[in-house]
Amino acid sequence: MNSHNPETFWSWFQSNSEHLTMLNDISDSERQQLLNDLQHQLDAYCQGLTFEIGEPTAQGRTLTISAEGDFDLFRYVVELVDSAPDIDWWEFVPFKQPKGKALKVLFDKYRFDTAKMAFQQLESEEEPDIIGLRVALPDLPHNYQPNPDTDADDDLLVGVYVTIEALIGEFDCTTLIGYVELCPLPKEPFKAGFRPLDDLPEFVEWFKNSREK
Repeated sequence: MNSHNPETFWSWFQSNSEHLTMLNDISDSERQQLLNDLQHQLDAYCQGLTFEIGEPTAQGRTLTISAEGDFDLFRYVVELVDSAPDIDWWEFVPFKQPKGKALKVLFDKYRFDTAKMAFQQLESEEEPDIIGLRVALPDLPHNYQPNPDTDADDDLLVGVYVTIEALIGEFDCTTLIGYVELCPLPKEPFKAGFRPLDDLPEFVEWFKNSREK
């Protein structure tokens, strides 16, 4: 049952923040129990949210709260992070952030190398405020035809979405990317109108700026 009470979550987190800061210095069993307890507290606040704890730096650690791309839960992510107390050595971040470029993303049995992928924008007069993408993959056979009724194709498409999210972040991926289709990578992709997938963050920023004008 969802409590949607951020104070309860942050009270638990504050009580356990020192142990969470020292995650790398406790036993595997203690670490797993602590992470399980953290997820339990997050579930009690709102089912469907997840978290990521960053590696320690000179400034401390980062706790990222994610809705796993479920737009209906975004407001609970924002509410939780906005209500976070000041805790030494911790920074609290809403939504998974971009991870940079030239990424190698593993999903299920698939491996996605953004440096070897490309994209085209698919424009829609009916939905001009969202982005459609045709994503070209180097390992697809040239006679590839999508079949949404197969689990393999579904997993492949989900993996591409995960890769896009890693490039542009959870918020933009969920709110701006409305449609993705896959195709084989042409022999000369740039002559065929494709751009490197690593250019997608700049394209998204351009799209947002042009939409605001």
